[in-house]
Amino acid sequence: MGRVTERRNVIRIRDGAVSSRPDTLVAEEPLEIRLDGKPLAVTMRTPGDDFALAAGFLVSEGVLAERSDLQNIVYCAGATADGSNTYNVVDVRTTPGVVIPDITLERNVYTTSSCGLCGKASLNAVRTTARWPVDDTHGGDAPPVRLDPALLATLPDRLRAAQRVFDRTGGLHAAALFTEDGELLDVREDVGRHNAVDKLVGRALQNGSLPLSRAVLLVSGRASFELAQKAVMAGIPVLAAVSAPSSLAVDLAAETGLTLVGFLRGASMNVYAGDHRIALPATAAQGG
Repeated sequence: MGRVTERRNVIRIRDGAVSSRPDTLVAEEPLEIRLDGKPLAVTMRTPGDDFALAAGFLVSEGVLAERSDLQNIVYCAGATADGSNTYNVVDVRTTPGVVIPDITLERNVYTTSSCGLCGKASLNAVRTTARWPVDDTHGGDAPPVRLDPALLATLPDRLRAAQRVFDRTGGLHAAALFTEDGELLDVREDVGRHNAVDKLVGRALQNGSLPLSRAVLLVSGRASFELAQKAVMAGIPVLAAVSAPSSLAVDLAAETGLTLVGFLRGASMNVYAGDHRIALPATAAQGG
């Protein structure tokens, strides 16, 4: 299996002094995901947690929802002309009887959000394929997740402290799951922020923990439509990001009832949707 980091020589210039030294870089390799033997997608990722990544990807595509949907995941031998195993191809086998949706069209819609029509189609696709509605404004068996802004403010530092590979490379995104009380449940790193989230969701599927209906998802970068989609598909009610959200991510959050927090830095944050889950100060709640 590929390594998480690799060493490369670099010319280092510091205050006019030049030196040559090895540098630690995050590894990046392609991973081909096959579904029941048929090629489905290729993603560039940091090797590691490949089975969880593939499982999480298929949760976001509406293929898998429960641990029982998954028969097994294997690396494909003979992935190269000489028959060697590169550990860069995985085959996800679903349990007999699992209905495979027509995800080719949906994937194209999800990733093509440059026009208004495509955006509307993307919102509709997620809303209609999500297994676990995150909109709890109409009541339900359990009270809505309720978060103190002061607690939210502590999460980025806790995520950063858990980024072990980032400390060595400075080149990885991270995603973490927290409980509504701030307990760190899991953290994953990857060269792609969407892969880090897939690894979290895939591990939850493998552990039988879906839906993540009481969890908070924190990502180290911006909140794109794709990340909001993955949160909704996993039943996660709160997505927080240390950077900005995209307009379509905000639209999706508003459509589905997802709480979306951006620019979570120190004691400052912006709540773009789902503010009913944030314990706002009385003056803010009253518009003061």
